[in-house]
Amino acid sequence: TWDVSKLATMHRGVYLSLYVVLDLYSRYVVAWMVSRKENSALAQQLMQEAVARYGVAFTRLTVHQDRGAPMTARGYLDLLAEFGVTCGHSRPRASNDNPTSEAQFNTLKYQPDYPGRFESIDHARRWCEDYFTWYNHQHHHSGLGFYTPTQVFTGQWQEIANIRQTTLDAQYQRHPERFVHGPPKAAQPPSEVFIN
Repeated sequence: TWDVSKLATMHRGVYLSLYVVLDLYSRYVVAWMVSRKENSALAQQLMQEAVARYGVAFTRLTVHQDRGAPMTARGYLDLLAEFGVTCGHSRPRASNDNPTSEAQFNTLKYQPDYPGRFESIDHARRWCEDYFTWYNHQHHHSGLGFYTPTQVFTGQWQEIANIRQTTLDAQYQRHPERFVHGPPKAAQPPSEVFIN
C-alpha cells in the first residue's frame, strides 16, 4: 500500500510531498521519498526502485492506493502493468479506504520530535530518514503483536516469539496462580491482512 502526504514548510502555503510505500503485512516501509512536487513521474520512479530493490517476481505483487492523480495516471499504471503488478484502488470518494498508509502518516506526524514545519527539503529528508529507521527497526507495533516491522518483514519475529514463550512458560511454572486464564501465549502478528 502507498500514499502521499503533505509536509508543511516554514513558508506559508508551501508544502513538500512525502511518498511512502508500506508492506501491508509487516507495515515495513519499503520505499519513501520527499519531493517538492506530487506527480506520476515521481511515483513511477519510486515504484521502479522499490520493485528492483526487493526483486519482486512478475505477477507476485498487488499495490493498493487511493485515487489521487499520481495513482491513476496512465504512465504510472502502464509501468506497473509491465512489472505484472496488480493495482487496487480505494472506492471513489472514500477518504478512509487506505487505512494502513493513513495510520503510518498519523504515527509520523504525532511523533514528539515532529517539527511541524520543515526549514527545507533537506531538513525534511534528514528527519524522515531518522524517523523511518526508527519506525522500521525500533517501533514495537501494537498491530503486529509488539514486534517491529523489520522483525515481521524478515521473519525474525518467530525466533523472538519462541524466546517470549519460553519466558512466559517459566513464569507460569513458577506462579500458575497469577495466570487466571491459563498458560499465557506469546503474541504473534496477524496470520492474514486485508484492505477493506
